[in-house]
Amino acid sequence: MLTLQSDLHGNHLLGALPSHEWQAMAPHLELVHLRTEQLLCDCGQRIHHVYFPTTAIISMLSTMEDGSSVEIAAVGREGMTGVPVLTGGETMPNRVQVQCSGFAYRMSAQALRQQFARSDLLRRLMLLYMHALLTQVAQTAACNRHHSLSKQLCRWLLIEVDRVESNDLSVTQQLIADMLGVRREGITEAAGKLHDEGLIHHSRGKIRVLDRQRLEARACECYGLVRREFDRLLPRLREAETVE
Repeated sequence: MLTLQSDLHGNHLLGALPSHEWQAMAPHLELVHLRTEQLLCDCGQRIHHVYFPTTAIISMLSTMEDGSSVEIAAVGREGMTGVPVLTGGETMPNRVQVQCSGFAYRMSAQALRQQFARSDLLRRLMLLYMHALLTQVAQTAACNRHHSLSKQLCRWLLIEVDRVESNDLSVTQQLIADMLGVRREGITEAAGKLHDEGLIHHSRGKIRVLDRQRLEARACECYGLVRREFDRLLPRLREAETVE
């Protein structure tokens, strides 16, 4: 159980809640450690818990009949998993799996539905987040179809460093390939070129962003579009503290 509102600030949605709202939410939140590749909910499964990441990164994966998959969205400290429980759905249309280990607050789906029905402010916060998340999903689909692998890789790396708030990533080239739905050889070649040009340094299981400005210049417009949408909405989340 949480005792201080500052405990919630690792997650932007929870941190945006005013005192009376987090006091109602706190008894239902449990801090848990999530392991890399831990399956939180599979496609078609009933949603029992939602997660508000603080240091973990969680992937939403679309899986095909042949077992292949591609990441359609990533959730970090800016958001939450399990959005369908707020829109009337009971199951996940895609797989929810931990991409990078770390901590998150876990809450039962039933408790969140109860809080969502009770609080006008919480509904506004969640609807703003859902809007930003849908933008990310739609833009990821467009990016995977229209942009080169190099541009996709730059976009993906920038999203990751934003979520961990560090230029150092613990990630393998195979994981990146799985997230982008491409062959590992393609990632090896694209990452090698970025390494040779001094934009990143990569070693076994580690990538460090050395020149963010140039990496942003090499990324497609999808990164900037989604980033601007979250930046546009998050100030409104913080302003919600003064509402009511």
